[in-house]
Amino acid sequence: MNTRSYSTRSVRKQDVERQWFLIDCDGEIVGRLATQIATILRGKHKPTYTPHVDTGDNIILVNAEKIRFTGLKEEQKIYQRYSGYPGGQRERTAAELRAKKPNDIIEKAVRGMLPKNKLGRAMIKKLYVYSGPDHPHAAQKPETLNA
Repeated sequence: MNTRSYSTRSVRKQDVERQWFLIDCDGEIVGRLATQIATILRGKHKPTYTPHVDTGDNIILVNAEKIRFTGLKEEQKIYQRYSGYPGGQRERTAAELRAKKPNDIIEKAVRGMLPKNKLGRAMIKKLYVYSGPDHPHAAQKPETLNA
C-alpha cells in the first residue's frame, strides 16, 4: 500500500505575488501577442496557477498603434457593437478602429481570450495599453518582455 500523500496546493488571493511586465507592440501580430498577454494575465505561466484565483501579473503595452494584422484583415476584419436599441448595430473595420481608437484593437483581442465572468473582468483591469512609447508606470519597475 502506498502511504505517500499527494495534495494539490491552491493559492489564496492574499498570497499572490504580482510582477509588472512591459511589452512593446511595435511590429507585433495582434493574435499572437494577445495569446501571450492573456496567458500572463491569467497567471498560467506560473507554477502557482490556480483556476479560481486571479494569479496573473500586470502588463503595460506601449506603441499599440503600431501593432499589425496579417493578410487582408486590416480592411476585411469587422468589429461590431450594439447599442441595445432597434437598428443600433454599428460596424467598423480594423483600419477605421485603428484611426479612432488604436488601443481597442489589442484590448478587444485579449478580452476575448479571458474568462467571461467576474474573474475575467478583474484580469482585464491589470492590462494598461498606451498608443505611444511613454507610460506613467516607471515607479513599478516593469520588466521588459520580448513578445
